[in-house]
Amino acid sequence: MKNIYDDEKFFDEYSKMNRSKEGLKGAGEWEALKKILPELRNKTVLDLGSGYGWHSIYAAEQGAKYVLGIDSSERMLAIANQKNQYNNVEFKNIDINNLSSLKANFDLIFSSLALHYIENFEKVVDGVGAMLNSNGEFIFSVEHPIFTSEGTEQWALNEDGSIKYFPVDKYFDETVRETKFWDTPVTKYHRTLETYIETLVRHGFSIQHLIEPTPPDSMLDIPGMKDEFRRPMMLIISAKKI
Repeated sequence: MKNIYDDEKFFDEYSKMNRSKEGLKGAGEWEALKKILPELRNKTVLDLGSGYGWHSIYAAEQGAKYVLGIDSSERMLAIANQKNQYNNVEFKNIDINNLSSLKANFDLIFSSLALHYIENFEKVVDGVGAMLNSNGEFIFSVEHPIFTSEGTEQWALNEDGSIKYFPVDKYFDETVRETKFWDTPVTKYHRTLETYIETLVRHGFSIQHLIEPTPPDSMLDIPGMKDEFRRPMMLIISAKKI
């Protein structure tokens, strides 16, 4: 299946986002995420859905021994390879659904805002567990279940165009969601918070952190950013293999 980020119009719009132009400092969840990352020096890291490669490159900057970023988008991989200046960082065209093709072990497996595009979360967790070294960590961010539940991912508005509320519906209906981003149809998979946590526990992980990040003070002047305190948009989970 074609990766949505290889759609020319979609990718062009994505490239205009702050997180695309400014890197990690342009990502509203980065300050919260950075605080829970382990010591990366001499660690091996796998970045699932590596995108532009910002997190993979950050791991190398922090002294990681080896970093592998995988993505199924050719456009994303082209940008990542263009940015990469490290000999110990590789980017490969591998789909997250095909983790069994990787014959390696890692100290940290990381994913940023990619797993809500994956239908079978349990299969991913199983693959991650098989590749993690003892006491290895799995840290990932996804769109928050409250954000994905109703499906449109849009505010309900008053007649004057002001925000009325954010709709939450069909929360326990864990099926596909067809939404639109920049007028492009996008397929995502909604899961409850319970499913995320219980799947990890069932596969032998210990939950270290659960964070619902809010924008940092440095971003509050960006139009609409203060509204992000009205509902959670993202979820960050850190789990350790036990």
